[in-house]
This record gives sequence, structure tokens and C-alpha cells, in this order.
Amino acid sequence: MRRCLAIGALLLMVSACSSGATSSDTTPDTRIPVSTLYAPAEGGTLAWKSCSGDSLDPLQCARLSVPFDYNNPSKGSFSLKLVKHPAKIRTKRVGSMLVNPGGPGFGGTDLPENAESYFSTTLIDTFDIIGWDPRGTGESTPAVDCVDNYDKYFTDDPTPETEAEHQVLIDVSKAFNAECEKRSGEILPYISTNATARDMDTIRAALGEEKITFFGFSYGSELGATWATMFPSTVRAAVLDGATDPTSNYMQGGLDQAKGFETEFTKFLAQCSANKKCPFYNNGDAEGAFDELIKELDERPLVFSKTRALVNQAITYVAVSQAMYSSTMWPELEVALRDAQEGDGAGLMSLFDSYYQRTPDGKYGNELEAFNAIMCLDDPGPKTVEETDSYIPKFLEVAPRLGISFTGGYTCVFWPAKPDPRIEITGKGAGPIIVVGTTGDAATPLASSQKMASTLEDGRLIVVSEDRHTGYGANDCVVSAVDNYLITTKVSFAEKAC
Repeated sequence: MRRCLAIGALLLMVSACSSGATSSDTTPDTRIPVSTLYAPAEGGTLAWKSCSGDSLDPLQCARLSVPFDYNNPSKGSFSLKLVKHPAKIRTKRVGSMLVNPGGPGFGGTDLPENAESYFSTTLIDTFDIIGWDPRGTGESTPAVDCVDNYDKYFTDDPTPETEAEHQVLIDVSKAFNAECEKRSGEILPYISTNATARDMDTIRAALGEEKITFFGFSYGSELGATWATMFPSTVRAAVLDGATDPTSNYMQGGLDQAKGFETEFTKFLAQCSANKKCPFYNNGDAEGAFDELIKELDERPLVFSKTRALVNQAITYVAVSQAMYSSTMWPELEVALRDAQEGDGAGLMSLFDSYYQRTPDGKYGNELEAFNAIMCLDDPGPKTVEETDSYIPKFLEVAPRLGISFTGGYTCVFWPAKPDPRIEITGKGAGPIIVVGTTGDAATPLASSQKMASTLEDGRLIVVSEDRHTGYGANDCVVSAVDNYLITTKVSFAEKAC
């Protein structure tokens, strides 16, 4: 959850994984200004029923039909899955709170299903917490489905040394796209962020609420900001945690993210070099040991099993990036890197599988497929392989160790569906919106959250001092500030440190 998937070499999944533009060009020319406000939806109903059939289980489920194309409803419809965790203390109920975990491409029903893991007792007591699987994702139908064997598409050499190796990356991107079009071509044009923001308003109307509350993590921040810009009169309160830069375009977002992961990985290596108990200590030179290991894995990748890909550079970069989402995973990476030095790639493969949500029986959800489908609609970036490759030096400049893993993916270059560029985010008329940024966030660096807060008409920033992606729950300071705002809609600070 809350990540930024990658295709080809890597380009990660965090949330609003973007990527494209030079470092001096941070204002994309693809965002669509909102010249007239969207009319809020009216009517609709939701038939809630017990998700499990157990009368003691508080979770309730429902389905909601939304059109593929709001401008042409006859084209077909999605059936969205919704799950509600009702406010525990009904006499204190404030209203409904829509929640989204990020991606893009992740379903949102896990949040109410496991509300205690994500939200404070205060919010659980006072809000109906409602998550939904956005169009094309999770158990909403139809959902994006492209491939079954991820090893076949996401483990190729990210550092091609010959034209033939480079062509493999191009061919893999084309093959992945062909499978997406074959299996899901009917819905690929209709799963953009703009469309999902309109679904949010349809959900609000079906709930019978004139104004509604939203809590979004990572890419959920971009979705929430899009919704707040489209339907400002319906916004009761909104929190955007681990926010993306709404002014960034495809390549610039990728560069910012590469720098963020590089910064955290540099901390990781320095910490290991300074600690003799670190499994990857290497006589105080974890940095040099990693540089040597990554070269070795390019020349002689490790055998994990007869049925899986070799543990090579591609798998190692994904494993490293997975661990950079939170310092709580750093000990696991320390062991995995040491084991790889000793010829055992199991630890790196485990982190790789965790990143791609692989289950023990070898199956995957559709997060990766949906991620790419949404990203390529929202902001496809460079139009040619040559233009994409022209940014490689910039990635290596901002991220000498990990930058190459953010290059080499050409999915959006060859994507079959016509783009639906995201609107220009302003939040005008939506009232105060809290943005949470974390000092050690690799996926959505603090600078991007600061940019979101300054771009919104009335953004209020909370800065959390932690090495993790998203800040809510990190300490009592941020939890208290967010909870008080969500319950009262009042916020007394322009910026707050936690």
C-alpha cells in the first residue's frame, strides 16, 4: 500500500508515481485547468449488508454502479466495491470519511477492514470509515488484468550494455501492453484519476451527504486534491498524507522520487557502516560493498529456484526500494544484502515479492497492472524511447546508486489508450486542507508535500520527523492535530512540526 509501482526497470509505486520533465521544468503543460466547476452528483442509494453474514461483524459491504464515461453513460459501467466500518460510538458520529491508500492501483477496502491498524480510536469512534476499490482495481469490476507471471516482465537487466539488451526492455514493454489491451482493452480509457474523483462525488451523493470528509495517503493525496478541486462545495475536511507535488510532470516526478530513495538509501548504508553489529557492515564500508555486490549480480546473478527468475540487479533494486519505505524494514535488507554476498538471494527475492504483492502460492493482485494503466492515462510522459532515454544522465546525477533503476521502462511510450490528463490542482473554494509530509520519506519526499500545501488555496502543512512513507500514526503530535481537524474542521496553524 501507499507506494509507487514500477515497470520495465523500476519507476516505483508509491502513490502518485510520476516521472518526466527536466529538473528546471517543474510545471507540466498537460494539466487541464478547471475553468468551470463540476456539478455535484445528486441521488443514488447504497444497499449496505454485512460483509461476512455474521451479526457481530461491524463491517458492511455495498456495490455502486458508475459509468465508464460520465459524458456518455451508454458505453458501460463499473461496479465499485465499498466497505464501511461504522462509527463505534453512534452518538458521537460526525459523518462519513472516504479513505484511499494510494498506488495508484491499490484497492481501498483494506483500510476500513483493518481500521485499527490505520486510524486512531478517536476517528474509529466518530466516523463511518468508508473505503472503496477505485474503478479498475481490486474487487471492483471490471478490473485491469494484464499478466500472471511478473518475473517474465519485471526482472530484465536495467543496465543494458548492448543494443540487443536495450531492445529486450523495449520488447518487454510492448509485450506487457499487448497483454493489457488483450485482456482489459475495453476499460483502459476509463480509469484515470479524473474519473475516479468523479466517482468519489457519486459515492458522496449515494451516501446522502452534502459534504464529506476524505483521508488519502500517498497517491491518495493527488486523488483527494483532484476531487477537492473538482467539487470544492462538497468538501467538509480533507487530509493528504505523504503528498505528491501537484505541479510536477512525469519525468520530474520520477527524478524527485529517485532522489528521495537515494537519500534514504545513503542513510541506510551510512548507518550500517557505523555499526559493527550491522550484518552488512563490511569493515565499515557498506557503501563499497553494495557497489561491488550490484556489479557482481549483473555479471553473475544468483539462482533462487528453478521456477523463478535469477536474482539480478533488477530484483536487488526493487528489494532496496521496498525497504526504503520505512526504516523498520532496514534490518531485513541488511540481512538480505549480507546473504546475497554469500551467494543466497532468498532475502532479496522476498523483498522483491513483497513489493509486488506476491502471495505464497505465487499469485499477484492487479495493483501493478492498474498502476500502469492509471499512470499512463494521467500523464504518459515522453512519447519516444529516445526521449525517455535522454533523461538517464539526469537520473544518475540525482541518484548515483539507484537512479538507473528508475529508467528503462517504456510502458507509457507504447500505451494503447488515449491519455486523460489530470486537471490543474488548486483546491480553490474547498477550505483548509491538511497536508502531512515526512522528513525521511523516500517515495513522496518532503519537498513534494510542501509543494502540495503551497499549491492548494488553503493548504496547512504538518512536518513529521521520521524515516518512513506517510506520517499519520508516527507520534501523538500528528495524530492529535489531524484528528482535531477532522472532527472540528478547524485548524489554527499554517505549518506545524511534529
